[in-house]
Order: sequence, then structure tokens, then C-alpha cells
Amino acid sequence: MNTPLQQDTAWKPWRKAERERLIAERLTISGAARQEIGSRVCARLNTLLNLPAGAIVSFYWPFKGELNLRNWIVALLDRGFRAALPVVVEKGRPMLFRLWYPETRMERSIWNIPVPADTPVVTPDVVIAPLVGFDRARFRLGYGGGYFDRTLASFPEQPLTIGIGYSASELPTIFPQPHDIPMHLVVTESLVIGNDVPRPAHRLLR
Repeated sequence: MNTPLQQDTAWKPWRKAERERLIAERLTISGAARQEIGSRVCARLNTLLNLPAGAIVSFYWPFKGELNLRNWIVALLDRGFRAALPVVVEKGRPMLFRLWYPETRMERSIWNIPVPADTPVVTPDVVIAPLVGFDRARFRLGYGGGYFDRTLASFPEQPLTIGIGYSASELPTIFPQPHDIPMHLVVTESLVIGNDVPRPAHRLLR
């Protein structure tokens, strides 16, 4: 039987409250601890991924205590891979992805987050999404705008999707709704959740 949170709109204020709580908690983590957690997550990603030459990895610009993956992304660039950042072009519409390099000219977008100003639009092979919260079914609690779900639903062929966050942000459930799309993998400093990645995304894993 469905719970009240699944039957009506009670999940909306619940998610809002959990989102605020989890963000406040992670903002109390020291910079040094956050860097250590990020290093452990990146080590897990190196173990998991088996990228083909020239693969495009979309990451995110860290915001409100999110783990910073930029050094890992630069290391990928040095190995011949490509990187991209998501860009919100219109409220309520899917995001697009623009190539990113350390020298890329940036501009401010939604929530004042920097995004590439004028690099080419690309289709990523891997989409790394930040997690405010998550559950064991790999559903992602984000910031409430629905941008990642809307964007993933628009792909004719799904890229490999990886949610990145803190182990402490795990929830028993996010009370997923029909519009929610689970990640293929959730990766934290102490967890990797997901062993049923479908093809063609599976080809990007070891």
C-alpha cells in the first residue's frame, strides 16, 4: 500500500525539509574533511570507469558544500578525455552540455553557478550529478528544479549516470515520483550502489 507521501503532494514539503537539513549538515564539514572525502570518491571513480578514448564526462561546479571533482576532471583531460558542464538555458526545459577546459571563459547561470560561456554543445558519455540525498534504489534528491531528471529523460540513448555525494546523505527513501529517474550508480566515500547498469552504459565500466 502506498504511503501518504506517495499518494499526494506531502512529499514536496518533506523533500524541502530534508533538502535544507542535509545541505546544512554538509556545510558543517571542514574544508580538509571535504577534500579527503572527495579524494576517496575520485579514487572509486578511477576504479569503476573504463572510458574509451575521447569520452566526454559531464561534471558539476561545486555548490553549497558539494564535493569538488575539478582536479580529477583535469587529470582526465590530461589523459585525453573531454569534460563538459551542464547549462540551464530555460526554466522548465532540459539542460544542454558545453565543453569545459581550465581556460574556458565562464559566465554566471542559475543559482549564480559558473557555466561555459561559448564552448561547443556536446552529448556526454557520462553524466555525474551531485546528490543532496539518495536512497538505495539510486533515486536522487536534488535541489527541486527537476533539471537533471528532465534532461536525462530527453536523451535518445542514456549516458552512464553517476550520483556523487556523502554517505551521511543516505535516506531510507526519497519517496520517488513518476518523473524521478534513478542513477545508474551512486558513489560516496564508502558506498557504490548499482550493479545492474544496462548496455550501452555498461561499456563505460570495468
